[in-house]
Amino acid sequence: MTTGGKKRRLVTDAIFADEIGVEYAIHDEFRLRSAYQPIFTPRGDLLRMVAVEAVVEAHRKGGSVCPAVFLDTIDPDERSYIGALCRTLHVRNFRNLGLRNASLFFGFDSDIDTRDGAISELRQMSGRLEELDLHPGLVMCQIDVRHGDDAAPPGEMVREMRASGLGVVLTGFGVAEGGEALLNLVRPDVVRVDGPLFALLCSYPAAGRLFGRLVTMLKTGGTQVLVEGIATPRQLQVAVEAGADLLQGVLLSKPLPAGAFFDQGPLVTGALLPRTGSGI
Repeated sequence: MTTGGKKRRLVTDAIFADEIGVEYAIHDEFRLRSAYQPIFTPRGDLLRMVAVEAVVEAHRKGGSVCPAVFLDTIDPDERSYIGALCRTLHVRNFRNLGLRNASLFFGFDSDIDTRDGAISELRQMSGRLEELDLHPGLVMCQIDVRHGDDAAPPGEMVREMRASGLGVVLTGFGVAEGGEALLNLVRPDVVRVDGPLFALLCSYPAAGRLFGRLVTMLKTGGTQVLVEGIATPRQLQVAVEAGADLLQGVLLSKPLPAGAFFDQGPLVTGALLPRTGSGI
C-alpha cells in the first residue's frame, strides 16, 4: 500500500514480523504495534463480544509512549503516511487473532488524512481483503470529523467505502459541530458517542432519560449506536437501559496486544451493573 506526500513510500516496507509472527512497524526511533479493544453487544442478560477496535501502541527505547506524544513527534507532512501505516498494520495483524465473525473498527482522521490519499488507500485495501480472508462487511471505517472547518469533507471517502462494501462509522458524535448535518451527509452504519461527553452526561440524575431519547433518535434511521469509554457500572447501566447497540470501555475490557488470547466468552451484565443501594 502506498501513500502520497513529498516522498511516496510503500508502508509495507516499514512492517516486519517478530519471532511468533506478530507484525510491527518501525518509524524512526519508534516501534509501533497493534492492540485491539473488544466491543460488546447486549443480548439478554449477557454482553457478547462482536468486534474490536484497533489502536496503535508506540514504543521507544523499550518503554511505551502515549500515542498522542508519538504523533507530536511526526512532521505534519508525514501524518497521513503514519495513519496509513498503522491501518495496514492493524488489518494484517487482525487476520491472526482467531476471532470468529468479529468486525474490525479502525479510524480515519479527516484532520490529517488527505482525501485523495485516503481514497487511494481504501481502493488498495479493498482489493486485498480477499487475500487477507477478511469480508468487507466486517471492516468498519471510522471517520473522525471532530476538527471543525479544517477537516476534509467526508463525502467522497464515504462513497468509496460504500462502493467497496465497507462499513461506515461516524466518530465523536456530540462533539463535532453540525451533528445533524453530518448524520445526513454520512448516513453511517454506526454512530460512536464521544466517551468524555457520555461520562459527563452520566453525572446527571436524568442521564438515563436524556440519553435514551438521543439513542432512540439515532436508531430511527437504522443506525447502530456505539458508546465508548464505559469505565463505571453507572455508565454501563445508562448505556444498556438507553438501548445502545454496542458497548466499549475499560470496565468491559482493556485493549489487548496483537498476539494475546481473546476470550470471546460472554460477560454477565448483572455482575457489572451497580449494586442496589450502592449509590453509584
